[in-house]
Amino acid sequence: MVITKTPFRVSLCGGGSDLPAFYEKNGGCVISTTINKYMYITSHPSFDKKTTVLKYSKTETVHNLDDIEHNIFRECLKQEKMEGYEITSIADIPQGTGLGSSSAFTVGLIKNLKCQKREYISDEEVAQAACHMEIDVLKNPIGKQDQYAAAYGGLNYYQFNKDGSVFVEPVLLSKESYDELEKNLIMLYVGGEHSASKILKEQSKNMVDAKEKEEGQKRIVELTHELKYELEHNNIDAVGRVLNENWLIKKTLAKGISNPEFDKWYDLALKNGATGGKILGAGGSGFFLFYVPQKNQEKFRKAMHELPEMQFKFDHQGTTVIFVN
Repeated sequence: MVITKTPFRVSLCGGGSDLPAFYEKNGGCVISTTINKYMYITSHPSFDKKTTVLKYSKTETVHNLDDIEHNIFRECLKQEKMEGYEITSIADIPQGTGLGSSSAFTVGLIKNLKCQKREYISDEEVAQAACHMEIDVLKNPIGKQDQYAAAYGGLNYYQFNKDGSVFVEPVLLSKESYDELEKNLIMLYVGGEHSASKILKEQSKNMVDAKEKEEGQKRIVELTHELKYELEHNNIDAVGRVLNENWLIKKTLAKGISNPEFDKWYDLALKNGATGGKILGAGGSGFFLFYVPQKNQEKFRKAMHELPEMQFKFDHQGTTVIFVN
């Protein structure tokens, strides 16, 4: 039996610049951190060697890998030529909440299957393999930040180069500033439903067809560079300002990223102590991340009490094998 644990991520700034439609022309960058919410993948040989059993939100039992409905399971198992396994996935948080769950699943599954075959795979290799699987094989209209965050873990600056390569650089700040940043971020669940693929397809199209959308994304990249500088100089309160401007631009880049209900919650948050925030992921549903200085948090929580809060801490590791029988 092999068990892998892969963290979910919280993106602070730069989302959208990791889409090929943008970075292949302009280059892009993202600052994100992983958190202590995880995707767990467990695998072991099936009792019946001719049967593959997959357990996630449903259970699949097949005798041919081509018959697997779950596209990531199917293509990863076919790529590794692995039949006759029972594989289970379980996560701390549901999918579609903007925390990179799909890529965390892909990264964790690839890491798990390689371990089953007793093959070493580095963080860079597993990130590249997950990007290839999701973007090239499955043709999902997504970027690269989630795969790299899940593979590397920690608080990092990711640079997406025009040739498709990715540079990963830790964001270094003092322990006191790091702890303060962690305490000043509050995550609230706003629910809702969205199609990340639909939003990202439109966003990618707008990067090509609409000059003002591309210019907006360029400004988000500039903000990411500013945030990196401020964090490395331990100016933690700059996060609120950057989150705010990032969000005001982001919600104009495609339909469905925000809505009147989200705008109402955002305005209420700013009136009650938050200095900035954003919807995590593609938008349209999931979690709002707010930067709230600790002196304002009691007032903020009272005003926003209708939205469930999810407590979290930063995570320092990427995908990890936590058990091998």
